[in-house]
Amino acid sequence: MNSTDDANDMDGMGGMVNAGATDGVECWETARANHDFSSRHGHALAGMLGPAFVAAVAYVDPGNVAANITSGARYGYLLVWVLVLANCMSVLIQYQSAKLGIVTGKSLPEILGERLGDGGRFMFFMQAEVIAIATDLAEVIGGAIALKLLFGLPLFIGGCIIGIISTVLLIFQKSATHHIFEKLIIALLLVTFGFIAGLFIDPPNPAQVLQGLVPHFKGTETVLMATSMLGATVMPHAIYLHSTLVNDHYVPGEPKPSVKTLLHGSKIDVFWALLLAGSVNLALLILAANSLHGMTGTDTIEGAQQAIQHVLGPVIGTIFSVGLLASSLSSTSVGTYAGAEIMHGLLRIKAPMWACRVVTLVPALVVLWFAKNPTEALIIGQVVLSIGIPFAIIPLMKYTHDCSLMGDYVDGPVKFAINMVVVSLIVALNVILVILTLSGRS
Repeated sequence: MNSTDDANDMDGMGGMVNAGATDGVECWETARANHDFSSRHGHALAGMLGPAFVAAVAYVDPGNVAANITSGARYGYLLVWVLVLANCMSVLIQYQSAKLGIVTGKSLPEILGERLGDGGRFMFFMQAEVIAIATDLAEVIGGAIALKLLFGLPLFIGGCIIGIISTVLLIFQKSATHHIFEKLIIALLLVTFGFIAGLFIDPPNPAQVLQGLVPHFKGTETVLMATSMLGATVMPHAIYLHSTLVNDHYVPGEPKPSVKTLLHGSKIDVFWALLLAGSVNLALLILAANSLHGMTGTDTIEGAQQAIQHVLGPVIGTIFSVGLLASSLSSTSVGTYAGAEIMHGLLRIKAPMWACRVVTLVPALVVLWFAKNPTEALIIGQVVLSIGIPFAIIPLMKYTHDCSLMGDYVDGPVKFAINMVVVSLIVALNVILVILTLSGRS
């Protein structure tokens, strides 16, 4: 081989090395670009999460604790299917509320306020305010009971403390500090996950849990309990509020993702938030069905906590009380926030948050002062909530099917039909509840 051939071979090898190096650089740059895109996409998605978790707090309030524990202690796994069905419906309903807020830039109460006459706005506000009072009744009573269990405080004093702490939390609700408010509420929501601790100490029988997924009732009492559970699971004020939260999530003037991107992020937000809330609710019912079924005195929260402590130990009993306290503080704050937005949207009055707090807190304190069995007031409050559900979901489904409001994002005929099935089922349950109540068979 001559020197010319050697030089050509060396040039060829150099070219291969250079080509390989170039390919390596290109691959590295492509990988870095993909990583940067994924990172940006992940950060963008994370930035959209939060509103559904705040709304989901309403689904793990003390009313849920009372309804689910009472159901499990009295009827075992019979009504597991009600809880699962209600949670599936709540996913659909909460996404619809978020969708309405994202597409229109307005809350459900605001749109109602624009489309109703003066008399209609006032009447609608009055029923919504009754729902807000019933909501806060459950949340403040639950917190007072938790403080009594943890520290031995009188119920009335405990209720006052819950009112004060929740008012402090609401200071952070303003637009400039709204992200802090979201993080505080979500942290309290995560604390409620401690309710599942008892299932690790005394695991349930999976076959019995699956049997509870078969829809059936046993007597009118179970129908009333199912309706109470529905009222505890599908929360009217959360429906009103979620359409506000998706817009309050961003500071005014701050750039937001596109509507399409926000809707995609909201689906993920709603799914995970209500999966968490639904898991907590299901854990409560299964815990009661597995560990408390047939035991006397478990029809009150105090009795249930004492029974849990007796059966599963003092640590689990304390975790239960802490979870109850966290659920009370978070849900009563969110409930007051919802009440303020309902007033703003329907009456066009921007009342101070502390004034809204007082309006719903006073009735709860009156009940704590006079009621002999606060847990019974909790159950009654959940029934009142259930009656208020149609007033929230019927307008919601109507507006998300309105082309003039939703434009390209209007619900199609198939989705609208599914929505109407959900609405019909909920309304039917409420009609049954009214009939049973009026006939004295409840």
